[in-house]
Amino acid sequence: MARNEIVVRALRTTQGEGLDVYAFFIHGSDIVKVADISRVERDESDVLKGFQRPEIRTHVKGIVDYLNQGNVLFPNAIILAMSPAVHFAAARGTKPTGDQGIAQAGTLTIPVYEEGRRVAWIVDGQQRSLALAQAGRKSIPVPVVGFVSDNLEVQREQFILVNKARPLPSRLINELLPETRSILLPREISARKVPSEICNLLNRDPESPFHRLIKRISEKGSSTSVITDTAVIAMIRNSMNNPLGALAPFKLSGRDGVDVEGMYQLLRTYWSAVRDVFPDAWGGDPRRSRLMHSAGIEAMGVLMDRIYARLSGQGEDYKTVRKELEKVAPACRWTKGTWETLGVAWNEIQSTPRDIRKLQDALVRAYTSMIKK
Repeated sequence: MARNEIVVRALRTTQGEGLDVYAFFIHGSDIVKVADISRVERDESDVLKGFQRPEIRTHVKGIVDYLNQGNVLFPNAIILAMSPAVHFAAARGTKPTGDQGIAQAGTLTIPVYEEGRRVAWIVDGQQRSLALAQAGRKSIPVPVVGFVSDNLEVQREQFILVNKARPLPSRLINELLPETRSILLPREISARKVPSEICNLLNRDPESPFHRLIKRISEKGSSTSVITDTAVIAMIRNSMNNPLGALAPFKLSGRDGVDVEGMYQLLRTYWSAVRDVFPDAWGGDPRRSRLMHSAGIEAMGVLMDRIYARLSGQGEDYKTVRKELEKVAPACRWTKGTWETLGVAWNEIQSTPRDIRKLQDALVRAYTSMIKK
């Protein structure tokens, strides 16, 4: 059995019932050389083994893309369970003045064995470790915290404790993204940045029809906010990602390849017209107006794409857009009545994919039938 060693500077302390805990840095690509991934599975006797979920390839790829961007910050520690086969040699010499004696400095020697027989197991950081192994830059220094225990029960306990905390709420991430201009982000998060930035602009600009109407997680107790930011962001993203969407032409121009100002002006024009065509339904509680409901926002976003596709090159000013929206108004039931083409009452529309799709289809059909006359 092939064997060599990785030697690192480390700090040692003890926790729990005398368990050694080490903190050290290691090259990112070396983590999978010293640690196995203990997959959750059952053996032939139906006994549960391991604790890690399967690899999430899209997640790993997103991290790899981030790591390959250059000099990136990667301060998140990988947590390992280590067998007693690791060896720690305390450094000699006098302690620094004022040292609290919490940890002891020294050298940690980690044997490297073949896969399936390694001396450590990844408790937290499976996807990150796989990504670090695949990244082009192999020498990224990665922080590691390792505790010595080959007891599977202890390892599972730590895995549950580390992962039971809820991830950051999506709405919090959405609000933080516009403030992260100076850092590189994984692709799946970066894709949410521009819509979040535009959502902020729509909510803050006094000239915007959405001014102070959008619920942001930082604005607790606002008496005017009625629309969830996730609905507005979804509407923007859908239009950007649709090749025929009203916002799609702005993706390949302007700052960082995206014309944020152009998108914002189009949205302000369209939604100002929406507000003025449906004044009784605008600005109210979603329970009293389905136009302010996430289903209404997303469905009207699809209608926006259809209207601008028809107006392309023929003028897209406020008056023209309003005239197009007025063609749909007679068929809409935002605050009372029954949607005739759907056969459902106005307040039965819910924010489910099925209801949103039905509402989108109803609006587009109403618009298409009117422009054919």
